[in-house]
Amino acid sequence: MVIAYYALLGLVAAERIFELHLSRRNAKWALDHGGIEVGASHFRWMQLLHGCFLGCCALEVSLCHRAFDPRLGIPMFALMLSAQALRYWAIATLGPRWNVRVIVQPGLPVVTSGPYRWLRHPNYLAVVLEGVAIPLVYSAWWTALVFSVLNAWLLRVRIAVEERALVEHCAYEEALGDRPLIVPLRGAR
Repeated sequence: MVIAYYALLGLVAAERIFELHLSRRNAKWALDHGGIEVGASHFRWMQLLHGCFLGCCALEVSLCHRAFDPRLGIPMFALMLSAQALRYWAIATLGPRWNVRVIVQPGLPVVTSGPYRWLRHPNYLAVVLEGVAIPLVYSAWWTALVFSVLNAWLLRVRIAVEERALVEHCAYEEALGDRPLIVPLRGAR
């Protein structure tokens, strides 16, 4: 069963490589169309954290001799798939405006369709869910805990930077100010 988990991590890694390729292409498009990048200083830390994530999942399972528990693993696999669906819905909705960096395009209206009808940052919700689900598919609870805490700290910084740039350049408050940040509950701002 552990081989299947490693294969799953490999598939997620391949997906991340595809997303980085897509992101580079979209970032070039955005910058060629007047985009402004902000928040580059925290981005290095995000790269490091997310770059280590899958390896830490594999290492914890191997070094700590974690066992697959279907009572935890199956629901976490379903949660992981749901997070993937949410992320790709957000990516498809943003189209060429999606990338892993914070690049805003002054004057372009913010996207309010797709999952953005309900949340300001659905992609970040997907990342939070995956940070819990992917390690817990195979009981790597240390990785889930440490990644989640560090990711929450980085997301606080990232969301503040992104929202400031969107407010300044894209009439963000008027378009999405009434929606929750990443938790789809009433009053969860």
